[in-house]
Amino acid sequence: MSRKYMSPEAIEEKSMAIIEKEIKNLHCSFEERQIIKRVIHTTVDVDFGKSLIFHAKAIEIGLRAIKKGKTIVTDVHMVKSGIRAYDLKEFGNNILCFFDKDKKEPNPDNIPRAVLAMRKAGKSLNDSIVAIGNAPTALFELIDMVKSGDVKPALIIGMPVGFVGAAESKEELQQLDIPYITINGRRGGSTVAAAILNALIKIVKGYEQT
Repeated sequence: MSRKYMSPEAIEEKSMAIIEKEIKNLHCSFEERQIIKRVIHTTVDVDFGKSLIFHAKAIEIGLRAIKKGKTIVTDVHMVKSGIRAYDLKEFGNNILCFFDKDKKEPNPDNIPRAVLAMRKAGKSLNDSIVAIGNAPTALFELIDMVKSGDVKPALIIGMPVGFVGAAESKEELQQLDIPYITINGRRGGSTVAAAILNALIKIVKGYEQT
């Protein structure tokens, strides 16, 4: 028996049509809808996508930052590897991750490596898009750096995941005077953070049309 397989492009097109049908009554902007659809496509969880929380200026600021070639900083390499870097070449965005995955740097105080990564990022965080998809400790540290006036990102995509600190860090994020895209509770993940950023990139590139 010979199976007939759909092309990846056809599968994605059909998937998006199914997702669109399932969220047809959702009231949101065109740009929010594209991000929501990408998150649903990534997680296969309609409720997840519909639960995203957008700061009023998040999309406007995010699109502008991409167009102006602003730096993108991720908390872990998995988020970085999931970003459509080839679509950013014309804008010149650098994608940086300071997480030491090989545990080579000295750490006598046993500070979480995600915290060290944010501290190493330092001034690179200013006017940047920061995408956090793994560690609540990274988001907590970033929040503290913002509160102390050390850094001021343009947009924070806050999607840390887990049973410890994930929900609390996202609650604190929503108290900042910085544009953000996040979700309440424990859910999140590196693939979700990357999907949100990729949705913004696709909008800028004109891949998503009204």
